[in-house]
Parts: sequence; structure tokens; C-alpha cells
Amino acid sequence: MFLKFIKDFGLKKNIKKTLSQYKPVSSPDIIITVGILIDKSYFTDKEALINDLAQNGIKAQNIQTLSFKERIKKKEIISYNHYTRKEISGEGKFIKEDVAAFINTPFDMLISYYDVEKPPLVWATLKSKAKFKVGFATVDKRLNHFMISTVAEKHAEFITELFKYLKILNKI
Repeated sequence: MFLKFIKDFGLKKNIKKTLSQYKPVSSPDIIITVGILIDKSYFTDKEALINDLAQNGIKAQNIQTLSFKERIKKKEIISYNHYTRKEISGEGKFIKEDVAAFINTPFDMLISYYDVEKPPLVWATLKSKAKFKVGFATVDKRLNHFMISTVAEKHAEFITELFKYLKILNKI
């Protein structure tokens, strides 16, 4: 518990320092590749979210996900790309190679699918090389290019609003 507090404190310090100099630059490109960053403690219906994206014209093979879990049980077998606080070093580097690869992939759009700020999730969004970042309005306004005001449990509403505005912005 104490180590979690220390790590979160360090991450918050890094986030605050990085956000003070951070200016998101939007790309006029059409969205083909999508990365989704999910908080597994609040949203567990990842497949429905991917299906909704696929129904709106994004090919399923162009969608990658990364999930954050608070803790993993000893006998729990996880078959998807994930990370915990343990996979982030004290300096804020991602230790797991698949997580670092996800963060360094230049997606056309990153969907930060969490509506409660947690330092590991905010740090992953901030460090992502995505060209266009979308998230919830309840998260720090400086992180994303576009914010939608809804809750994470209503993924259909989120996707509907997202694609309505992506058409207006000529992103799809």
C-alpha cells in the first residue's frame, strides 16, 4: 500500500511536469488504426467496444487494446495486453515490452477509455505517440484532443457521439 502511494506520487509529479509543457498537436489524417486504453476495474466489456468500433467502419484488425489492472491474482491467467503499477519504473518508463510497444505505436486515434483519473492511465495516455487522442470530459482537459461527456459504462453512447463528431471533423 505504501509503495503504491510512493509510485503514484512520483507519477503525479512526472505528469504535472510533463503536462505543463505538453501541447497536443492534431493530425488531419483519416483514422485507420485505433488504440484503446482501458481501465479494467471500471469497464470489462472490451469486446462490445471493439464490435461497436468495427460496426462504424474501423477494421477489427486495426484495433489494439491495452488494459490497466490494479492487481492480478496469483492464479489468474490473462490473455490480453495489460499492465499494472509494477510494470512502470520509478522514472515512469514502461518495463513490459508489449506495453512499451503499444505506447510507442503511432495510432491514428487513441481512445482513453477511463473516466476516473489514475496516474498509470494518465501517464500512458500522455506518453502515447497517437496522433489524435479521445477521452472522457472528467479527465484532465489537457490530455486529449477531443472529450466526450458521458460515463464509461455507456459505451454505445460514447461510440455514437465519437463517430458523430469524427464525421464532422472529416476524420473518417
